[in-house]
Amino acid sequence: MKKAIFWFCLGLIIATSFLLAGRQAPPREAEDELIIKARAFLRALDRNDFEAAVTDFDATMMKVSGPDKLAEFWNQVPGQFGAFKRQTAARRDELGPYDIVLVTCEFEKVTLDARVVFDKAGKIAGLQFVPSLPPAKYEPPGYADEAAFEEEEVTVGSGEWKLPGTLALPKGEGPFPAVVLVHGSGPNDRDETLGPNKPFKDLAWGLATNGIAVLRYEKRTRVYGARLIADPKMSAVFTVKEETIDDALEAVRLLQETQGIDRKKIFVLGHSLGGMLIPRIALEGKDLNIAGFIIMAGLTRTWEETYLQQMTYLFSLDGQLSEEDKKQLDEIRTNVAKIQALQESDRGSNERLLHAPPSYWLDLRGYYPPDVAVKIKKPMLILQGSRDYQVTTEDFENWKKVLAGRPDVEFRLYPKLNHLFFEGQGIPTPNEYLQVHGSVAADVIADIATFIKK
Repeated sequence: MKKAIFWFCLGLIIATSFLLAGRQAPPREAEDELIIKARAFLRALDRNDFEAAVTDFDATMMKVSGPDKLAEFWNQVPGQFGAFKRQTAARRDELGPYDIVLVTCEFEKVTLDARVVFDKAGKIAGLQFVPSLPPAKYEPPGYADEAAFEEEEVTVGSGEWKLPGTLALPKGEGPFPAVVLVHGSGPNDRDETLGPNKPFKDLAWGLATNGIAVLRYEKRTRVYGARLIADPKMSAVFTVKEETIDDALEAVRLLQETQGIDRKKIFVLGHSLGGMLIPRIALEGKDLNIAGFIIMAGLTRTWEETYLQQMTYLFSLDGQLSEEDKKQLDEIRTNVAKIQALQESDRGSNERLLHAPPSYWLDLRGYYPPDVAVKIKKPMLILQGSRDYQVTTEDFENWKKVLAGRPDVEFRLYPKLNHLFFEGQGIPTPNEYLQVHGSVAADVIADIATFIKK
C-alpha cells in the first residue's frame, strides 16, 4: 500500500538517511532509555504537545523540523491512516552511527512501525512510519565467494572531507583491474544500504569474486551532513561537485596509488545520480586516464521534473488522489516552477527548493548527460532495468539516441530488474526496496565483469 510509506524529513542532505535500515540488534529484556524516549515522543505527538515532542530533537531536526513543521506533519496523519489508537511492541535496530527504535503503532486503518532515529548523544535525528513487517536481513548473494578476495579499510581523500571506505581486493597475483562505485542521491553509506538491501556490497563482492578490485566509500553528505547543513555559507554554494564529483575523483587517485591495482584499467561506475554525473566525472577527471565508465540507471531528465513524476506515481498507486495528495503535489509543482525561474543572482541564497539551495539547481541547469557523454572518448557500458519507476526506460532511450552509433558504447536492458537491479514482479513500489531483500542480478555482475576485462 502506497500510503503506508509516509516519512517526515526535510533537507537533501538528511532525507534519504531516514529510509535506511540497519542490522537488527539483539532483543532486550527491559526497555532501555532510548525506547522510553521514543515512546514519550510518540505520546507527546498523540496529545498534540509538539513543544514537548521536540525536546530531544538534535540541532538539525530542530532547525528544519521544529514544533510547527511537526504539527503540520502530524495533522496529516489521520487522513492517511485514521486516528492513532495505541503503541504496542518496540525493538532496536542499528545503522552505522545511529541507534533506531521501532515502535509498532496501531491506527484505525493500518498498523505501522514508527522508526525513531537517535544519534549517539541520544537526540532524535529522524522519524519515519513504515509498514509493520518482520524485519528482513541482508544476505550475501550466491555468486559471491568470500574466499576469493579480501577487504581492507581505506581513506578516500586526505583533506577536510576525507571519507572512510572499503577496498575489495581479489586474492592472487595482480595487478587487477578496478572500479570505483559512485552513489545515487541522498546521504548513502558505502554499501548504498536501503532497507535490508546493499547493492554496492553485492557489486563489490560479485566483481571481486571475478578478479576485479572494487572501491566503495561513505558519501560526503553522510559523513559531514550535519556540518554542511549547519554552515549557511557552505550550504548556500553546495553543488553536485561537492556532493559527488570531487570524491569520486579522489577515489580514482587512491586506486592509482594502491599496490596490486592496474593503473591503466581503473573504471568508474555511477548509479542513479552517480550515473547521471558520469559525463561530468569523466570530463573533470580527464587527466587521470580513467579506462572506462559504467552507467547504471543514469538519469537524463531534469532532477526536479523527475521528482514530480516520481511523487505523482507514488501518490497514484492506490488508484486515487486524496485532497492531501493533491496539496502535496501542488507544493512540489510550485517548487519546480521556482527552480525553473531561478536567476544567477539567486546563487548564494540559503532558500531551500525541493531540499536544495539555488546553487545546486543552477549548477545542473542546461546539463543534458547524453550530450556531454559524446565528449568522453573512452568505452562506456549503460545498464537499465525495465521495472525502474525512478529512472525509466525513457532515460535509457535518451542515452541510446545520442550514443548508439559508437562501437565503444554498449547497452543492456534487463526486463525484470528494478532501480537497485534486483529482480521483481508486478507494479514496483518502495516496499520492494525497504521491506524485501534482494540481490543485484547475476547477469548484471557478469556483464560488468566482461566489459571491464575486455
